[in-house]
Amino acid sequence: MAESGSLPEGPGLMLAREKCPAWTLRGWGGWGCGGSGRGVLSGSLGSRLLRGAGGCRGRFGAWGAREASAAMVAGESMAQRMVWVDLEMTGLDIEKDQIIEMACLITDSDLNILAEGPNLIIKQPEELLDSMSDWCKEHHGKSGLTKAVKESTMTWQQAEYEFLSFVRQQTPPGLCPLSGNSVHADKKFLDKYVPQLMKHLHYRIIYVSTVKELCRRWYPEEYEFAPKKAASPRVLDDISESIKELQFYQNNIFKKKTDEKKRKIIENGENEKTVS
Repeated sequence: MAESGSLPEGPGLMLAREKCPAWTLRGWGGWGCGGSGRGVLSGSLGSRLLRGAGGCRGRFGAWGAREASAAMVAGESMAQRMVWVDLEMTGLDIEKDQIIEMACLITDSDLNILAEGPNLIIKQPEELLDSMSDWCKEHHGKSGLTKAVKESTMTWQQAEYEFLSFVRQQTPPGLCPLSGNSVHADKKFLDKYVPQLMKHLHYRIIYVSTVKELCRRWYPEEYEFAPKKAASPRVLDDISESIKELQFYQNNIFKKKTDEKKRKIIENGENEKTVS
């Protein structure tokens, strides 16, 4: 089991611990081992792990370069993960509104879902729910969320702990970006109510809405076939729709244009050979 506040026992780290029992994680601040070597948070995750392994005063012995490389690849793979978050709030006023539902999915860099986090519904005062806008009352009422919030026994402190624990278990600190569709509104509430989560994530954001708008302008014919969001009333459905939309752009626009570019490079190269 990982130490409190430490990086999760991912495959690379588990392998390293098995071969070098002195291996430790010094909180969120850096990597190290009981030997002379100690990695820090600079550079790639894989190179840090490999440096830490090398510092175990030769205790890896026959473990060899192949196993060390496997651990490095596992670490690099975790660093490429994407953290998909969606929230439902009582409104968009950051000064008075509160989060009432939150969920998270973790994908790899190819948008395959690796882990589904807790779908949390947070108890809020009746007076706050009664003060919601007409749109929120209708939207959350039809979806059943208002009723679920009233019946929930989960405090904000419990929700924050569960949510943050899940993300920390699935991702290394400072490397994985927040991802989503129109996620700027969610980020404002996360900055205020879950600041430790935002410190854990990379400062950049994978913003599906940006990709959508660029494709609409640059590749309008392909964009016509993009999946249309159904304005799902609950957070997990919304995240799933966002992932499917980005998968469409990945498969139908990014890969297609890359293949065309490679073909042109090959053709140009052959033409140059013919001329020479």
